[in-house]
Amino acid sequence: MKKVKNLLWILLVIFLLIQFFRPAKNQAAQASPNDIAEKYVVPMNILMDLNTACYDCHSNYTHYPWYFHIQPVAWWMNSHIQEGKHHLNFSEFATYPPDVARKKFHHIYEVMRDHSMPISSYLWMHKEARLTDQQYQQVAEWALQMSRQPQLINDSTN
Repeated sequence: MKKVKNLLWILLVIFLLIQFFRPAKNQAAQASPNDIAEKYVVPMNILMDLNTACYDCHSNYTHYPWYFHIQPVAWWMNSHIQEGKHHLNFSEFATYPPDVARKKFHHIYEVMRDHSMPISSYLWMHKEARLTDQQYQQVAEWALQMSRQPQLINDSTN
């Protein structure tokens, strides 16, 4: 019994100590000139859906819930954000070469078609990020159109 008690004390001390080691937050100070909406035609309803369901992990603007301040949750969330931004970053989308952008648009189409994003672990705590079937369909159709028709790309920034 004494060993269990000592182990619990050690675990408590470790838990308290790790609270002081936090990852940097993913919050840019200002809007990015490379945001997807700066270069591409993004209808407002699509942009709102992307913002609500995707931007926390796929942009430079994460809104942090209260539980982010508890370790090791913050490390876990940070790893998801970094991985998400590695695959697709809406805040830097305008920097992608046209062929890469078209592939990214097609991937957006696929995940919206399959309803595979946002991931279920994110949706547990972010009910507002749940898209309706109609929203999934609208985003998927827009992304597919963007991947197929280069003339829809807003070249006014080039």
